Amino acid sequence: MCPSVSIPPFHLAIPVDNLVAAARFYESVLGCTRGRESADWIDLNFFGHQVVLHRVDSRREVDAAINRVDSENIPVPHFGVVLDTAAFDVLAERVRSVGAAFTIEPTTRFEGRAGEQRTFFLRDPSGNCLEFKAFARADMLFEKDTAIYQ
Repeated sequence: MCPSVSIPPFHLAIPVDNLVAAARFYESVLGCTRGRESADWIDLNFFGHQVVLHRVDSRREVDAAINRVDSENIPVPHFGVVLDTAAFDVLAERVRSVGAAFTIEPTTRFEGRAGEQRTFFLRDPSGNCLEFKAFARADMLFEKDTAIYQ
């Protein structure tokens, strides 16, 4: 098991076909703040992590890949962040209040089992899928639920 230390921020660069619309989504819907930028990319503070929006001329078609997780069709690929329950609820309400569409509405996954979590999914204007989650118990982030593997 990894030691409990401060986790360094991750860096993720994603393609967007409309830099202005993507930046608007991340800033106004999710509350991210802008860092460095150029005509072709924008750095964002994504909950303390660095997400960079890179303008591309056309978005390559990605197969509609899904994985079944606890009776939900989960879009692949996706990325996101683990929040505490209060921040999760605030963000879910913010998404609702600005009228953004959930790909998967806020729900509880693995209820009553190891790794119980609240989760929701949404897509940015370029189709990148994001997942936000909050664990019932933060120490269960990497806990295995043997029932899943039987």
